[in-house]
Amino acid sequence: MAKGENQKLKLLYLVKILSEETDDGHFLTVQDMIDRLASCGVSAERKALYRDLDELRTFGLDILSEQIGRNVYYHLGHRDFELPELKLLVDSVQSAKFITEKKSGDLIKKLEALVSKYEARHLQRQVVISGRVKTMNESVYYNVDAIHEAISSNRQLRFHYFQWTVKKKMELRRDGAWYVLSPWGLIWDDEYYYMVAYDAADEKVKHYRVDKMLNIKIEDAPRQGKKAFREFNLPRYSKGLFGMFSGERTTVRLECANDMAGVIIDRFGKEISLRPVDEAHFSCLVEVAVSQQFFGWIFALGEGVKITEPHDVVEQLREEAKRLYRQYLPEEAPEAE
Repeated sequence: MAKGENQKLKLLYLVKILSEETDDGHFLTVQDMIDRLASCGVSAERKALYRDLDELRTFGLDILSEQIGRNVYYHLGHRDFELPELKLLVDSVQSAKFITEKKSGDLIKKLEALVSKYEARHLQRQVVISGRVKTMNESVYYNVDAIHEAISSNRQLRFHYFQWTVKKKMELRRDGAWYVLSPWGLIWDDEYYYMVAYDAADEKVKHYRVDKMLNIKIEDAPRQGKKAFREFNLPRYSKGLFGMFSGERTTVRLECANDMAGVIIDRFGKEISLRPVDEAHFSCLVEVAVSQQFFGWIFALGEGVKITEPHDVVEQLREEAKRLYRQYLPEEAPEAE
């Protein structure tokens, strides 16, 4: 038999064929493997292929065989990741708000390559989870890496920080001035990444959404704030970040001050429709789980956000306001009517 043009790559192609086309439910015979190798420009004889399989087993590949009738069927058994483990990883990547839709797709494709093409279909079905709000900043994946590098090398970071406008445009804060801070940690809370850093100018510990950081540069200057972080409790600090709880899902209309556009886009995504009410306000329809936690979020935003519809949700909010009033009413004061 004439040697194929890719003969030196024979073992690599054989590993690729076994990895992509076999698993615990899909098998290949020796003749199947010979045919697959031929399509890759590699010639193989039956006896030589048996030796190749033994060499791959010696190297550490879990190549299993089973005789059924007159044929022997081969498949790749144990892999670095089992399918249930990869499903968990795919779900984590897909649901993480700090990773963009594009980067999520790229990472999931790489995870699919760790199993056979048949098992990869199960991972593709896992991807259809969404409608979840994802970050719009494509550079966030590299921001995290830069922050880790700055922390490990004990250096400061310089970056721009942005907010969303009513027109859904990125607007640099501080009129585009650079932020120069000393990063000390990262928090993953409510599916967002936050950098916790020391601001030497204000002598305070602050946090910043990683997906809102642009043009990150690692400075030569060493980090500051070591004394401030000596007794700093990062998990306790993260508890102040808001998370939505379960409740009856309802579409509500919010009327908001224009400077609340970023808050609304952060919570409900860039696809939400923001309709002008007047020069200072806009309205939007959002689907929420109506609960005390949702009302607490509304209360925390103060005069900037108001529920206008539906009527029963407005009434629930009024009752919750009365309940809070009564709860904190001094004993000698009259109750609200």
